[in-house]
Amino acid sequence: MDDVLGYQGKHAVVTGAASGMGEQVARICHELGANVTALDLKPVSTPVKTSITLDLLDPASIDAVVEQIDGPVDAVFSCAGLPGPPFTDLQTGIVNFIGARKLMEDLLPKIPEGGAVACIASGAGVGWQQELASYAPLLATETFEDAVAWCEANPEVAFPMGGYRMSKVVMNQWVAATCVKFGERGVRLNCLNPGPTKTAMMPAFEEAAGKDVVENALGVIHRYSDPAEQAWPMVCLNSPRFSYVTGEALWVDGGFLGMLSTGTHPGFNFDEG
Repeated sequence: MDDVLGYQGKHAVVTGAASGMGEQVARICHELGANVTALDLKPVSTPVKTSITLDLLDPASIDAVVEQIDGPVDAVFSCAGLPGPPFTDLQTGIVNFIGARKLMEDLLPKIPEGGAVACIASGAGVGWQQELASYAPLLATETFEDAVAWCEANPEVAFPMGGYRMSKVVMNQWVAATCVKFGERGVRLNCLNPGPTKTAMMPAFEEAAGKDVVENALGVIHRYSDPAEQAWPMVCLNSPRFSYVTGEALWVDGGFLGMLSTGTHPGFNFDEG
């Protein structure tokens, strides 16, 4: 495969590499010539240079993984996630944001100038700008333990609509705010907001949220996306070809946000607010 995106010989770290979007990201990076370090709690079948077990619920596991990863790390892809039930709100919030944040920030010293980090948020994070005040105390925490403690002490603020949405709202907020810190080291930070995607966790998500709710988040491309349709945009975000893009949320949602923003989505009654 031609290396038009500049991954040949680069070191890419991918979480959630055993399935779904993470698996596709790891495969694409490998095919583009990158040396891929794949991280997951489950076995990784995609051919990569290195595979390491990672449990984002356990800060000790994150510390051990970071210690095992040799620098320089040119690109980090944070793709691991939980759908919500059967996992608790706190478990979902930890894996999708708190643990993911710790891993990305702990890897930052190993990322050279010109490197990039991309993480998966979700279309469920729509409206994150209006919730900045609510989650400011969580974003202000500096450690894994302090973030967990805040969520445990403030469940009504942390999880008004469940752990999944909280994690996606806060991930958008964190990227927008933390791109400054990363940028001081010459490292770009962005996130992806996918629409509904055919991954292994989709059935659990449909059961928890309701299939009608999930389908109501479809845009003008009225179908679920394939994991590779999300992986390619994410790979592009971390490419050196996107060297002037940071602090951004790339919506890969089949047009959902555009329809929602302009009042053209048939699933919402805009006259009633």
